[in-house]
Amino acid sequence: MKTAIYPGSFDPVTLGHIDVIKRASKLFDHLIIGVLNNRAKTPLFSVEERVKMLEEVTKDIPNVEVKSFAGLTVDFAKECNANAVVRGLRAITDFEYELQIAQLNRVMDTSIDTVFLTTSLEYAYLSSSTVKEVAAYGGDISNFVTPYVADEVHKRLCERQGSQV
Repeated sequence: MKTAIYPGSFDPVTLGHIDVIKRASKLFDHLIIGVLNNRAKTPLFSVEERVKMLEEVTKDIPNVEVKSFAGLTVDFAKECNANAVVRGLRAITDFEYELQIAQLNRVMDTSIDTVFLTTSLEYAYLSSSTVKEVAAYGGDISNFVTPYVADEVHKRLCERQGSQV
């Protein structure tokens, strides 16, 4: 069985992420979405909330599983018995960074390869950061995330604004 992981923060999960997930799920028997608990970032959503959102938006893809993890991607891949790491690329700047990480991972564990999927052109501009920024200024994010995720983003931003009043 060919198993891959697709690690990321997914804060929040975008239509670009979902595009990569759907395409990767066709390439591998089992795709595990790894939601990173990155202590260096202050996310909008907790790891548990991001896992829940991803489970909701991928519930119709039978070979996809969602897990959280902390630490090194290669360690998570080994824990999952994965032989590949899937990464999405939007632009050449993504490639430079991702290539370095892929090479580092390959040095740490030669049994794990990285598979790059270029983002569909309709999502090439899209990132979780831009979704959060547009939403924070009251912009429409319906073209960037699913309706479920849009509702969650708006609820969270309203909660935060309410606590700052």
